[in-house]
Amino acid sequence: MTSQTQTKTTSNKVASYLMLIVLVVMALSIVALFLAFDTFLFGGEDNQLAALILAGLGIIALITAVFLLYQSRKQAAEIKIEAPKVMTTIECQNKGCGNKTMREFQRGDYVFKDFDTACPKCGGRQIITAAYKEIKEKEKTYAI
Repeated sequence: MTSQTQTKTTSNKVASYLMLIVLVVMALSIVALFLAFDTFLFGGEDNQLAALILAGLGIIALITAVFLLYQSRKQAAEIKIEAPKVMTTIECQNKGCGNKTMREFQRGDYVFKDFDTACPKCGGRQIITAAYKEIKEKEKTYAI
């Protein structure tokens, strides 16, 4: 499993757990609102404070759940995972030639693999000598 696939499955699991928690909080807040309404109407004068507290908690929980749902969807849309570029270096085996070419990594490439095509310079045998990930350097900022 590649690291990108593993990252996607991990983020999907986190998103699923977050979604489950948000839905449970929403359901509990709706139940609290119904209980508050029922207590307010049929509970008598001594239970009105309890009904107001339940209504307040229900409204706060509902607003929080909707906000978390909105934010999680917004962040999921903003996240873009850029796969790093993997390069392969191919070198000619003739000592006098020294031809070196680079290309993007292809499935099946490995170090010391005999390359199928002959050297464009001398016609000699070529092998893959390196496979590496290109790392983009961050822009340097200088304090003035």
